[in-house]
Amino acid sequence: MVELSLHILDIVENSTRAGAKRVYIDIIEDKRRDLLFIEIRDNGSGMSEDVLKKATDPFFTTKTVRNVGLGLPMLAQAAERTGGRLTMESNGEKGTRVVAEFKLSHIDRQPLGNIASTLVTLVAGNTDVDFIYRHRHNGREYILDTRVIKKGMGDLRMELVKALTFIRKDIEGGLKDIGTEA
Repeated sequence: MVELSLHILDIVENSTRAGAKRVYIDIIEDKRRDLLFIEIRDNGSGMSEDVLKKATDPFFTTKTVRNVGLGLPMLAQAAERTGGRLTMESNGEKGTRVVAEFKLSHIDRQPLGNIASTLVTLVAGNTDVDFIYRHRHNGREYILDTRVIKKGMGDLRMELVKALTFIRKDIEGGLKDIGTEA
């Protein structure tokens, strides 16, 4: 994966496969601390302690369609390449939390990529899941909460082109307003 947004897509897809009905995506870009912080939390079924220990092993997967699981190992490697790290917590009752930290200015840090497209894809494919996306950039903040959008839409369904177009434009405008390059 060449962009961090694709890692986010992969992890959130794991969350939805684990039955998550609410997913939080937090991104912090802090130039002063030279930090890019990505956190994904969900309320899915979580991982057992044994699975959690093996989750960053590229030759381990819980999926039955292939014998390798590269998503989390590749994200861990991407973070470590910049002097950062990947940490995970999981509990069957509280879901899973994945945190990736990167040195923001590191030459080997992957670009964040197209977050708007990633979120629109996630929302379109998971209309029964609530997504709360918060992006902070040097002290300024943008938040997208699909619960608020769904409430305002009334009888309209989230997969409607109009709703997805609104979400894309809102994210793009919000990120521009806080001054991020994403």
